[in-house]
Amino acid sequence: MRTFFTSLFAFILSGLAGGLVAQWLAIATGAEEEYILVFMFSVLVTFMGTFVFFVAQFMTDPVAAVARTGKWLLIVFAVLLALLVALILYADSGAAVVRKDIPMVVGFGLPGLVTVVVQWMFVRWRVRRGLTKAQVGVGA
Repeated sequence: MRTFFTSLFAFILSGLAGGLVAQWLAIATGAEEEYILVFMFSVLVTFMGTFVFFVAQFMTDPVAAVARTGKWLLIVFAVLLALLVALILYADSGAAVVRKDIPMVVGFGLPGLVTVVVQWMFVRWRVRRGLTKAQVGVGA
């Protein structure tokens, strides 16, 4: 049950953090309807990250599994973001169009990064705290 509530709270906290960053970027860049994609992507990253960290908590060494999961999730996210940037720069379009797409790419990257980092930090904290209590015999 502890694993479920850890994942639920990580989902809520990281979704809130990612949504707030996306909201701040939308206001700062004066975005309009196109930023709906950024909010949808932020929710998608939150769902996928929650599932991956939920599964990592059931491994034999959950502390190490959560650490590896966070590291690999950040690497995969950075590679996907780099591929998106490469796709935008490779497209046959003028410099004005590329300059217009930069806020959108930042909108995909920054909220997703914040979401993954918040989930990783919260789950890591809860797993370590649970193991410490289990080792001492408190709350078991």
